[in-house]
Amino acid sequence: MAVKLKPVTEQVIVITGASSGIGLATAKLAAERGAKVVLSARTREALAQAVDEIKQAGGEAVFIEADVTKREDLERVAATALDRFGRIDTWVNNAGVGIWGLIDEVSEEDMRRLFETNFWGVVYGSQIAAAHLRANGGAIVNVGSLTSDRALPVQGIYSASKHAMKGFTDALRMELEYEGAPISVTLIKPASIGTPMPQHVKNYHDQEPNFPPPVYAPEEVARTILHVAETPVRDAFIGSGARTMSMLGSVAPRLLDWISAKFLVPAQFGTEQATKTDNLHRGQSEARVRGDHQGSVIRPSLYTKAARHPAITLTAAGAAAAGVGLFLWGRGRSVAGEVSTAEEVEAHPS
Repeated sequence: MAVKLKPVTEQVIVITGASSGIGLATAKLAAERGAKVVLSARTREALAQAVDEIKQAGGEAVFIEADVTKREDLERVAATALDRFGRIDTWVNNAGVGIWGLIDEVSEEDMRRLFETNFWGVVYGSQIAAAHLRANGGAIVNVGSLTSDRALPVQGIYSASKHAMKGFTDALRMELEYEGAPISVTLIKPASIGTPMPQHVKNYHDQEPNFPPPVYAPEEVARTILHVAETPVRDAFIGSGARTMSMLGSVAPRLLDWISAKFLVPAQFGTEQATKTDNLHRGQSEARVRGDHQGSVIRPSLYTKAARHPAITLTAAGAAAAGVGLFLWGRGRSVAGEVSTAEEVEAHPS
């Protein structure tokens, strides 16, 4: 059955993790465009503030406090959408938590908790959404990361959860296509996004967490989420940095390993003392779309804007590929004396 999605202006959109960052940016933009929005997260006060701001701006929204690690909570989210608005058209699995720490440092308890949120929360949300969307169609949008394709040091457990999310999302898409369900399934893969995430992650180090540049605006992710809510898309990168890292990881994985090991560990910590507060085991958000980023400029993404317009997507992809080629050529020349002959052969195949 062909997938036909409604315009955002006619939709009821459910968003998890909507009390700050990407989720909040998406909720505000969706409401601004005329959608009816259901916001969920663990921090009631932030949700109430977010919904109040949306209503004051003329939008229509409702919130429900929920923990995505509990299937029954997400069932209540779906019930709230149906009771208030009568249906669900798009379900956005956005809730997520992070850990900054080397793998040997991170406790098993924290690892398991992260997977409960980042992976199982997506599984529960997707299954509940699919059950409601099978009859009339709609979209499931899972917010992954560039780490869905390419792991980062310091964020090893987070990367593993996003890898798992990608595998689940791809399998779900194929199975829904097999049964003929009129449901679009999209994986969003952002690069570093200027949300409050560095202030929320569980941090095992003394310095404040920092996103490696370039850092893109949360509103770029929101625009893409709403684009795929009305236009079926398999997956979507946010920022040319995400696209480049993914392509480079495919064509020269060993070279990217070397670069990541040498530069990306220190790049993920700032100079300020860490606050040591986090949202891993309990909600902590403040109805803010953007966070505090040491030395980083939050910028729009021309690549992402281009990718939302099919007529110029091919040009954007070609530019990204050319960028990877130039990066490989320049980096290959500079590190030629620092990697083994075997590694050079792998990084620069003939």
